[in-house]
Amino acid sequence: MPLLITIGQTSETGQRDRNEDFCGAVTPSSEQLETKGALLAVADGVGGNAGGREASEMTVRGVLSDYYATPDTWEITTALDKLLIALNRWVISQAARQREMAGMATTLSLLVLRGKRYVIAHVGDSRIYRLRGGELQQLTTDHVWDRPDMRHVLKRAIGLDSQLQVDYAEGEIQAGDVFSLMSDGVWEKLGQLVIHEILSLYHTPQMAADDLVKQALAKGSQDNATALVVRIEQAGEENFSDLMAEAKRLKVPPRLKPGEQLDDFEVIELLYESRASLLYKVKNLLNGQVCVLKTLQPLLDDDSESCNGLLNEEWLGKRVVSRYFVQVLPVSAERRSCLYYVMGWHPGATLQQQLDHGQHFTAAEVGIVGIRIAKGLGALHRLNIVHRDIKPANLHQGDDGKLRILDLGVALNPQGAHTDTNGNPGTPSYMAPEFFSGESASAQSDLYAAGVTLYHLLTRHYPYGEIEPFQRPRFGDPVPPTRYRPDIPQWLENIILKAVARDPKLRFETAEEMLLALEIGERKPLLAPSRTPLAERDPLLMWQGVALLSILVNVLLLYLLIVS
Repeated sequence: MPLLITIGQTSETGQRDRNEDFCGAVTPSSEQLETKGALLAVADGVGGNAGGREASEMTVRGVLSDYYATPDTWEITTALDKLLIALNRWVISQAARQREMAGMATTLSLLVLRGKRYVIAHVGDSRIYRLRGGELQQLTTDHVWDRPDMRHVLKRAIGLDSQLQVDYAEGEIQAGDVFSLMSDGVWEKLGQLVIHEILSLYHTPQMAADDLVKQALAKGSQDNATALVVRIEQAGEENFSDLMAEAKRLKVPPRLKPGEQLDDFEVIELLYESRASLLYKVKNLLNGQVCVLKTLQPLLDDDSESCNGLLNEEWLGKRVVSRYFVQVLPVSAERRSCLYYVMGWHPGATLQQQLDHGQHFTAAEVGIVGIRIAKGLGALHRLNIVHRDIKPANLHQGDDGKLRILDLGVALNPQGAHTDTNGNPGTPSYMAPEFFSGESASAQSDLYAAGVTLYHLLTRHYPYGEIEPFQRPRFGDPVPPTRYRPDIPQWLENIILKAVARDPKLRFETAEEMLLALEIGERKPLLAPSRTPLAERDPLLMWQGVALLSILVNVLLLYLLIVS
């Protein structure tokens, strides 16, 4: 869902000899709009002769062009800060080089719109307003001297001082928001009440910008008048870089007790605790909904890798919209004071909990579980996400009868720019053989883990035996599950053995292929996989056998030669 905006802009000279204001906007192509956002700017130049106009125009043009040349890995504020520092030096150098440009400077109010967030950079006395839900809010502070006779004298501006200090602010955008950037020639004469009235009156930003300037001049504005109005027609998708920025701002909450409140949530009970994370059952005080709040152990507050991992889990979870996954619930960034995310609550138990309580799974039940896992993994893989930790403990059977895949904490988007591809986290007994050779996770490694899961539900064993952490296992042929459960139908055993094949080429290529095999079942069963030849399964053992046989043959020949 891309960000959609409409823009209107107007700039008039008014009663001045020349227009020293300058405004501009850039709405790039869809790819850059997602990574860098749309950029809008208004500047009001000051200085003798043509200096004011040159300062404002070159500053706005410089930012609008150079911002999109900065690396995508830079945060918005970092990119803008580097650009504005360079432009400040340029304006100062121009004023020093040309006598007629002495004293040139400019105000600057910048607005970046990206995904679901906005970022403001501001210096001087131009202003940015936001109209939301009928309420008008000034988002910037005027950098002027706080004395009646000096309120037109700037304390900060581009080109005013070698040490530039810029105000930055950010927040969340919503469909229907209207932002307005304007010079002091507009806001000073109109006042907040008239600005509110005009922005509320017009649905078209261009008409609003025209009327703001027109009325400011009609009320006797002695300055240039410039207004830029932008309306948010549709908020875009949340950008992962924004979430990473949030990680630096938010702290891990302290350990919570039942009855305690965190933002809009009241803790009911602690559901689960691991070395790294905590899961609480909570109640949303705004709507009464019971949900699950996931956060980190307080000791990991300074662990950037763990913090980024939690945000990556939230980021991926929001993008997986499927009945086979627990849905991540929206929490306003402006109402979240700590590092956590919230997801739906579903009564029930994981398959591992059911096994621990003695649950006996029939072949028919395991077949149904396999179908649901395959459907869930299919939805995940179509988004180019690999789970990397499929196992009974991460499969939840709800009281509503639905199976849901849990825990995207180590999930990987192989083509994502913000995911760690080093190593293959997971549970050793469910990890595909190629992991132990250093290969990366893939859709087929998820299907392998799904096959081991079905195997374990039926037999409580593992196809290649239990693998301990840091163990370097050797893989031969998997033990057929019918060795432990003779009642398993042949068609189901063949599907499981194909899923857990040592060679990825012999497994199912996609979740959809595995799903089809499970749905067809015994009507068109798969052929039983052939056993791997000893030469491929264990070359060393084969050659040791050949050597031993050769020795025995030679000894026999020597014996026959002697007795004859």
